Amino acid sequence: MMILYPAIDLKDGACVRLYKGDMSQATVFNDSPAAQARAFADAGCAWLHLVDLNGAFAGAPVNGEAVRAILEETDIPAQLGGGIRDMTTIEMWLTRGIRRVILGTVAVENPALVREAAAAFPDQVAVGLDARNGKVATRGWADETDIDLIPLAQSFEDAGVAAIIYTDIDRDGAMQGPNVAATAELAHAVSIPVIASGGVSSLDDLRALKASGAPLNGAISGRALYDGAIDLAEAIRLLAA
Repeated sequence: MMILYPAIDLKDGACVRLYKGDMSQATVFNDSPAAQARAFADAGCAWLHLVDLNGAFAGAPVNGEAVRAILEETDIPAQLGGGIRDMTTIEMWLTRGIRRVILGTVAVENPALVREAAAAFPDQVAVGLDARNGKVATRGWADETDIDLIPLAQSFEDAGVAAIIYTDIDRDGAMQGPNVAATAELAHAVSIPVIASGGVSSLDDLRALKASGAPLNGAISGRALYDGAIDLAEAIRLLAA
């Protein structure tokens, strides 16, 4: 069984989607992230995937009020990434009701923090790895590194992280389908559950991820759900089968 994680990307308090991570190419889909979260929960989603886009660039939480409203409006678990770069922020979000924090930039720049957090909060810390052509990017994808994706992922094998969320930047928001081959390669290379992200834009994309043979935990989709390109109820049934 795979989990469908509907994405709620937060920018300036609204629910948006970016094109290939470009903050200047943001489309607002809902002025009320809490209402959007409620709609996803009512449709039968088992999880929510939240991203504080402003926070990813600022390096600290920015859309806290929107996150709080989502948590008050829904009772399904939510994972959150964006601007979470120290133990204080990790603990703050987890005590406020976020089920799982996603460490992205800091996983590259300070991997020791990932280990510390995963030890302190078992099964509540995920690593978000965003890559372009197999190389990891950080700080809201603004900074590209020369770090290879798979060896970095493998370095967290014994850290106790709950999941790795892998995003192919060139596919994100582009409605061109996920990078199934790269996602499957990563999932086969680590024992950590892998969640596919970036470019999931049709039921066929979800079928392709399922058919890859990789032990994927789930898939994140955003724009396709808002545009209606993916029927949410059908997607949930497909992945649960």
